[in-house]
Amino acid sequence: MKLRSKAAALLLLALAALLLALLSLRARRAPEPRVLPAALQRRPAPVAARPAEPRVFPGDLRPRSPPRRPPRPHPRSRRPGAAGRHKLARRPGEAQSFRSVLPPDLWIHLAVVACGNRLEETLVMLKSAALFSHRKMRFHIFTEDALKPEFDKQLRQWPDSYTKKFEHRLYPITFSVGNPQEWKKLFKPCAAQRLFLPVILKDVDSLLYVDTDVLFLRPVDDIWKLLKQFNSTQLAAMAPEHEIPKIGWYSRFARHPFYGTAGVNSGVMLMNLTRIRSAQFKNSLIPTGLAWEDMLVPLYQKYKNAITWGDQDLLNIIFYFNPECLYLVPCQWNYRPDHCMYGSNCKEAEREGVSVLHGNRGVYHDDKQPTFRALYEAIRDFPFQDNLFQSMYYPLQLKFLETVHTLCGRIPQVFLKQIEKTMRRAYEKHVIVHVGPNPVH
Repeated sequence: MKLRSKAAALLLLALAALLLALLSLRARRAPEPRVLPAALQRRPAPVAARPAEPRVFPGDLRPRSPPRRPPRPHPRSRRPGAAGRHKLARRPGEAQSFRSVLPPDLWIHLAVVACGNRLEETLVMLKSAALFSHRKMRFHIFTEDALKPEFDKQLRQWPDSYTKKFEHRLYPITFSVGNPQEWKKLFKPCAAQRLFLPVILKDVDSLLYVDTDVLFLRPVDDIWKLLKQFNSTQLAAMAPEHEIPKIGWYSRFARHPFYGTAGVNSGVMLMNLTRIRSAQFKNSLIPTGLAWEDMLVPLYQKYKNAITWGDQDLLNIIFYFNPECLYLVPCQWNYRPDHCMYGSNCKEAEREGVSVLHGNRGVYHDDKQPTFRALYEAIRDFPFQDNLFQSMYYPLQLKFLETVHTLCGRIPQVFLKQIEKTMRRAYEKHVIVHVGPNPVH
């Protein structure tokens, strides 16, 4: 009995010791479950919250997640030149507009009359217009039948980058009223044709007429814009024949009425043909007004023994009686040897530079005014695809050094100022606009 009691007591002690050992072991491990779950809860928390970061932190560097961006313009649209190119595509007068079909009212219409040996001069004039201008042009070329094939051939040989700027149309020499042979010989061959342009070009609203010996040193677009400056009565624009009446031809020698104090020169004439066709012109023939076409022959018959410069004299007579119809442009738009051969007397050209050069008196082809000849030859010989500065402007500066013995050659800045500005503008358009400026870091 005693043995059984002892055995039971030992068993109970063993069980108690085992229980105490288990409790001790559990007590040592109890803190671990309380630490580990907390740590595990802290680690996944950022992972679960990361999708919300783009809305909380604007500096998120994940640009490939557009759905997480706030609704605002895409930042790539703000890189230099992106928006600018979109605007340039719709800006009037820029090269981009050549790719689209322009409505008729956006074309520039340029007319010239070329007879005899004026083929080369006319082509150089048209080349200067194509080199610098932006808007699309339509050349209206009035010429003799013998010259038409050569005009067509030469113009079609120009590079595509220039031929896409213009269309050309060839017309015969025609006079709607009077004696054609008498009109043709009025002054220089066929020059009187300009008087009949409003009658012939019935579908043209406005027109810029120039003589064959004219060169554009800036875009034709710029002189075309002067049409918008006409008031309600003005229908044509010309420059004065002289700036100083006391040395002017008309003020000293004219035997017929002329515009203003020194007359006007018709070598560059901007016309609103629609207004000319609808106007009734005051005159010295009858008390009432006459239409343009009805006025030409009677005026010529009345004054033909007094006129010296042909059609230009007739235009001076017309605007003498109708001064409100004429818009007078500064001499820089029709700069001739008279403006410098006796000393510089065109103040606008001194300030702005020559815009349109008029080499009358044959100065492109003799040695009397080498400055004019140098400009003519520079444009004539310029290869279309070459750099304007390297192949035209810099050689032109060197040529001008050889003309300082003349009064015109002593003011080279007058001839170079506008053409340099025009070339720089063309360079910026092709290089900076199309290629783009250097990115800002």
